[in-house]
Amino acid sequence: MSAALGLYRLQQVDSQIDQIQARLKVIQQTLENDAELRAATEQLAASDATYKDAERILKQSEVEVEKQSIKIEQTEASLYGGHVHNPKELQDLQKDVASLKRHLATLEERQLEAMLVVEMTEKDWHNAKSILERVQSNLGEQHRGLALDSSSLHKGLERLNSERQAVFSDIAQQTMATYNQLRQQRRGIAVTTLSDGSCAACGTTLTPSQQQTARSTSQLFYCPSCGRILYAD
Repeated sequence: MSAALGLYRLQQVDSQIDQIQARLKVIQQTLENDAELRAATEQLAASDATYKDAERILKQSEVEVEKQSIKIEQTEASLYGGHVHNPKELQDLQKDVASLKRHLATLEERQLEAMLVVEMTEKDWHNAKSILERVQSNLGEQHRGLALDSSSLHKGLERLNSERQAVFSDIAQQTMATYNQLRQQRRGIAVTTLSDGSCAACGTTLTPSQQQTARSTSQLFYCPSCGRILYAD
């Protein structure tokens, strides 16, 4: 087997390994990236806090309305109970009842507003809860699919590594050093083919003499433009 053929086969295996490793990296990042889940969880927490705060305000409004109603009952009891006969005191009690009722109306308006806020925030909470549940369900299905893909890719990687070792054992150490250096310099592609008289990687057209040299099995031939090793089958 010529050196160029050995390196070409190695390049094919390495390119497949690179693709699998890139895919595995994407899968790992996807599995670790819980930005959507985190956002949905945070939104539910914020909605829950707002809902509970609205409930607290409503409960406080209900207590104030109840206290005010009790004050009115007590004042009216004094007014109509027959225990107060002084006209001035009766007039003052009437004014107190009127004032208390006006304030009660204000408190009842606040209570109604608080009830509306509770209804709105409760709806927001349910929406946020539904979104979180949907995200969790979608991620569960997606993660199961990605886990299966990852398992299959790892098996393929094991097979390719075995193939690589078999090809690698037939290549001289110095040639491998050149190959590895070109892989680093040329974004993973150190060896390419001669296609229709041109470098398949960069498209440079070779002269007939260069094409003949590239087809020779006695030495490696490098593309005069991109510097990659050319293999001519």
